[in-house]
Amino acid sequence: MLKSRSLIKHEYDRKHPTALNHQPNRLCFADGCRRVDYVLVYHCKRRQSQHRHSVVSNGNVPTPSRTSTKGDISEAVLEAGLGMEPPNEPQDKIREEFERRLQEEGLEIEHDKEMRTVRFTRLHVPWSVLSREAELLKIRVPTKKKTGLMGIISTFWTKINQPFQPGVPEPQDPRTRVLSQPFSRDKLHLRTACTQTCQTMGISSLLAKGVYDSAFPLHDVSIVMNDICVLQMLHEEWANYGACYKYQPMDLIRKYFGEKIGLYFAWLGVYTQLLIPASALGVAVFLYGSKCFKSNHLNFTMCPLCDRVCDYWQLSSICSTARASYLFDNHATVGFAIFMSLWAAVFLEHWKRRQRCLQHSWDLTGMEDDEVRKLASESLSWTDRLPGYCINISSILLMVGVTFSAVSGVILYRIIVFAVMSMNPDHEAKANVRVTVTTTAVIINLLVVLVLDEIYGAIAAWITELEIPKTESTFEEHVILKAFLLKSMNSFAPVFYVAFFKGRFAGRPGDYVYVFKDFRMEECSPGGCLIEVCIQLGIIMLGKQLIQNNVFEIAIPKLKKMYRTYKEEKDGSADEEDKDSKREPQRWDLDYDLEPYEGLSPEYMEMVIQYGFVTLFVASFPLAPVFALLNNVIEIRLDAAKFVTEIRRPDAVSAKEIGIWYNILSGISKFAVITNAFVISFTSEFIPRMVYQYLYSETGTMHGYTNHTLAYFNTRNFKPGTAPHDTDFDRQLRICRYKDYRDPPWSPESYQLSKQYWSVLAARLAFVIFFQNLAMFLSMLVAWLIPDMPRSLKEQLKREKALLMDLMLTEEADKQCTQSHPMTTTNNDVVIKGLEEGSPEELPVCSGVMLSHVHTAEFLT
Repeated sequence: MLKSRSLIKHEYDRKHPTALNHQPNRLCFADGCRRVDYVLVYHCKRRQSQHRHSVVSNGNVPTPSRTSTKGDISEAVLEAGLGMEPPNEPQDKIREEFERRLQEEGLEIEHDKEMRTVRFTRLHVPWSVLSREAELLKIRVPTKKKTGLMGIISTFWTKINQPFQPGVPEPQDPRTRVLSQPFSRDKLHLRTACTQTCQTMGISSLLAKGVYDSAFPLHDVSIVMNDICVLQMLHEEWANYGACYKYQPMDLIRKYFGEKIGLYFAWLGVYTQLLIPASALGVAVFLYGSKCFKSNHLNFTMCPLCDRVCDYWQLSSICSTARASYLFDNHATVGFAIFMSLWAAVFLEHWKRRQRCLQHSWDLTGMEDDEVRKLASESLSWTDRLPGYCINISSILLMVGVTFSAVSGVILYRIIVFAVMSMNPDHEAKANVRVTVTTTAVIINLLVVLVLDEIYGAIAAWITELEIPKTESTFEEHVILKAFLLKSMNSFAPVFYVAFFKGRFAGRPGDYVYVFKDFRMEECSPGGCLIEVCIQLGIIMLGKQLIQNNVFEIAIPKLKKMYRTYKEEKDGSADEEDKDSKREPQRWDLDYDLEPYEGLSPEYMEMVIQYGFVTLFVASFPLAPVFALLNNVIEIRLDAAKFVTEIRRPDAVSAKEIGIWYNILSGISKFAVITNAFVISFTSEFIPRMVYQYLYSETGTMHGYTNHTLAYFNTRNFKPGTAPHDTDFDRQLRICRYKDYRDPPWSPESYQLSKQYWSVLAARLAFVIFFQNLAMFLSMLVAWLIPDMPRSLKEQLKREKALLMDLMLTEEADKQCTQSHPMTTTNNDVVIKGLEEGSPEELPVCSGVMLSHVHTAEFLT
């Protein structure tokens, strides 16, 4: 039994009898009056012409199942006689039954009248069907307007913001309040004009079975606001790089694409806006490091970087690397890390407040949760689901192993290439070995990350299907969690290795750790691994953003479109009698040529991974917020242009919040406190500097710090065959230096970890505990101090409740007066029923703009 659920708010105007009847012909049925609300697409197999003639001559014309829509008989004749296969396949029978049930529910259908390989089924939903479903689902629509004193007051801040506001006309008088209530056909006189369209959700099962190839609403140029085309305004004020300095027209986005997409762009706008102070402070930290660096120019003879072929070298040769490292590793970095912890808390709290305001403005506070669509039977026991869970766990463990294998492969590449390039007799090439190996290894890491990201996304969806989730929402959440787990691990694993593991297990001169018995384990430079973490973060973060924006979001969709067009032209040319190419393309033809909409999960995932780069390792790369800000300014306009011009119009879905993504962001923010604490303690030189300055320095300054961090090694203690064969230094050289805290060779406990090492380790662990507790306490304090709902919104909800109650009492009094004097002619309204009691958030609230919510028509088979 087919049940139609139609949530009514979007394009509500054109369905109501008072709406404008004039619509563009390309958006209407053949009669030019009934509007195309939704399009279903499928392919027909062509057959030989003699078969077609035999069917027509035998008169095998199916009778239409229903005559409620105009042109059904002629369309049935055309369906049987245009050279397409008869409906003897299971998919054709399902399609025929599905469309018949749609007609039984009151929907009107029109088919193509031309011979086509690609066939379009156009749906029109009459006003009677929409109003019936709206009443069943208690859709909230505007009631009569009330004007009060609580209007928008012109302030100094709004005047400053005026140049950054999009050039979109105000939807209504700012002093006007528009209250809302559950829709009822008996209370049509209480509403103002809105718009409505039909969008399908249950059709997804038919798409999965191949009954239909695609289903989408049309890009609609007839949706207007204040006599201006919404699509045109979106193109000019949103999908335009010249408007990148302006705020997004959120009400227009919600009106045209629905709340779910509107909330994504609102969240992205808040995230980008709050990156501005973080970027400014990150640049300040960078500049502070460039001004405060002091070079000592000390010439220490350092031990060889590899066995046999590497010579001794002077520490002064890496002064440029030390200077670059100090740009990011300075005293200001600690304060910046604490600031970013607070920034993350402020961002999450600010988004909750913004989300509440949008729920109020878009009339979502009293929205009831939709009945979730069940994907699996309740009768399935845990034994039925056990195989799926086992495959899930084993697949995730396998993917974790693949990620670690990829990281290990890059490590081996670094070790082997470093050893090979060190054999180069060219001294200039030897001097740049470390930079060359690091850069090429990071590029390989980037390519591996991009490839595995695509594989992990597909695997996450596949293993989630094996779980047999009960509902669509559960399925979506599980897919997102698995994809995020795999993709985040894939993106951050190389950075974690360099930050926390590289050089920790390399050994010391005379006792190095070897790989394959010949290649020495890689170690950090005397300046530390922090500069390599910066290079790793910069290349992977920028590379992912540039490649995803330019290749995945621009080049690949265009190539797919070219291939699809070529394939369709090739299939169409097989039939010489196909005259469809001579027909002027309709709106559904043009929209079908666009790229299919693939959901918001890839967009969210890209930004959440970026958020991880910005917060998890900000102590080692303070410029990460700057690059994220520059990327997001372009990303917003790029995504806007994609939604407006490059992809089919999405099925707009109602949503009150961003869902599980908020929990993921909160988890990243908390984990970022831990990672930054360990980066500052174990990767940077901040703790060793502080320990030296306050415990070991005779003058209380950093003078002598470099000498303090270098241990002594007697060259006579080299293992046989590992000492340099040829050297430009004195062959009688007996002492070389290396970075570590160990006792000198003349000590009774030579080459053992010194007391300074344990002092520094204790200070590092103490700082981790102190930093974590301080950052967590300040974050919780910020979250506690900032209320989830603005005070002004609370007051506004109370006043709107009073206004609505006043309206209800007025309507009740007018109704009683009418019943007492039945002969009196009056236009009084009936009483508003069905309002539910509850908290101020659950009561009807005002809508700051014309209601334009796209909802769903769900076809359950």
